[in-house]
Amino acid sequence: MLNVDTMMSNNLIIWVPLLFLCSSLLLLKTIRKHSNPKNKLLPPSPLKLPLLGHLHLLGSLPHRSLSKLSKKYGPVMLLQLGSVPTIVISSAAAARELFKFHDLASCSRPRLTGSGRFSYNFLDLNLSPYGERWRELRKICMHELFTARRVQSFWEIREEEVGRLVKSISQSSSSSASINLSEKSYSLTANITTRVAFGSIFSGGKLDDEHFQHVIRRAVAAIGSFSMTDFIPTFGWIIDRLTGVHGRLEKSFGEMDAFFQHVVDDRINFKKSSKNEENIVDVLLRMERESSESDVLQVTQDCVKALIMDIFLAGVETGATTIVWIMTELVRNPRVMKKLQDEIRSCIKEDSVKEMDLEKLEYLKMVVKEALRLHPPVPLLLPRKTISSFKLNGYNIDPKTHLHINMWAIGRDPQSWTKPEEFFPERFIGSNIDYKGQNFELIPFGSGRRICPGMSMATLTVELALANLLLCFDWKLPDGMKEEDVDMEEADGLAAPKKSPLRLIPVLYF
Repeated sequence: MLNVDTMMSNNLIIWVPLLFLCSSLLLLKTIRKHSNPKNKLLPPSPLKLPLLGHLHLLGSLPHRSLSKLSKKYGPVMLLQLGSVPTIVISSAAAARELFKFHDLASCSRPRLTGSGRFSYNFLDLNLSPYGERWRELRKICMHELFTARRVQSFWEIREEEVGRLVKSISQSSSSSASINLSEKSYSLTANITTRVAFGSIFSGGKLDDEHFQHVIRRAVAAIGSFSMTDFIPTFGWIIDRLTGVHGRLEKSFGEMDAFFQHVVDDRINFKKSSKNEENIVDVLLRMERESSESDVLQVTQDCVKALIMDIFLAGVETGATTIVWIMTELVRNPRVMKKLQDEIRSCIKEDSVKEMDLEKLEYLKMVVKEALRLHPPVPLLLPRKTISSFKLNGYNIDPKTHLHINMWAIGRDPQSWTKPEEFFPERFIGSNIDYKGQNFELIPFGSGRRICPGMSMATLTVELALANLLLCFDWKLPDGMKEEDVDMEEADGLAAPKKSPLRLIPVLYF
């Protein structure tokens, strides 16, 4: 009897845990069956490689590679970039659904290596994840920095710097030699941005030197650089060090940080002995002084530098890139250039275009829209990250998914545009389409909570520069070049600038 009891006891010791384990596994399988992504309707996706996923499909110009893929897999496409699930949106209809109904659910930012470094660990406005701190920062920035009144208050700076640009080109035009308009455009936007941000202590073109332009370009390239750490965290950091990505990032950040620290220190000392009107750095430093430890948003000096970084990198790179692409399209389309020059020269009777004149120039605004359609400043809008789950175009989108809106593809989508590859500004005649975030076939500055706050400043600079360049000069291609010979290749990077400098011959009109 004892042996039987012992045997039964031993059997129970074996079978009870085994039955419990089997029940647990069955329950887990049932739960997984109902929550398994295989039972969700996920967006179409190409075949992927182990570990890499779809990283190998991105290429050197991801906006072009992804546009090509979207033609096969649709306007809402799922990619697995290493360990990161990523949705790519390539149509106006899908973008409209996202921004109209799921803006809050998709308005965070991924914590990427480059953006984290240059935002001083996400203390800025453009690159920081969504949350209470970001909401407070956005509210203060919109009230203090990006109001229409403040943007308009810098009209004199914009007009003075455009005047300096025209004078510089006039001096070159007497030799009938070509000029590097890419470099000139960069100098213009750098000078305007630095004077707006830092004040009169930088007036007079101290920053239009070649070295500083390279510093800015390296910083923009570093922010948009591809870091394997972001996609394969386990060993991606090793690859980044071996390939030099990490070293270039740190070097570029060090250059920019040293400059901004110098600016902040100088401005603090300058303000002590001056009662001039506040510039943007003054406003930020005032915010720092008024901040306390009990505030939701504590404005530290690193936060000040992070916000300067936002203003500076966006203002310089995207503005210059847009001017260059517009002038490139104009020299390739002499009919459009002549029509635009005729409008400007018939409306403007002075020797320069003022900001107050821009409202008269309707065709100019069409040309700018058309260029932004074909050459958006950031072809893949800054990436978003989902906060909660939702459905898009009938597909399930999970939390913590990265989102890319391919504005380059949307701007060339035949579903939205007739003859989309053609540069034809007249398509906007009688159209209410603009680029302010509500017409989703044209959102080069984004939409919703994450729309670019510096949009008005950027477009004013672009319009004023173009109007004066086309009023004061006729433009010719260097000897032997034809319109079809103009290089349209893009460089890789966040803003996809023209790869080769735009060289043109200016002929003084007056």
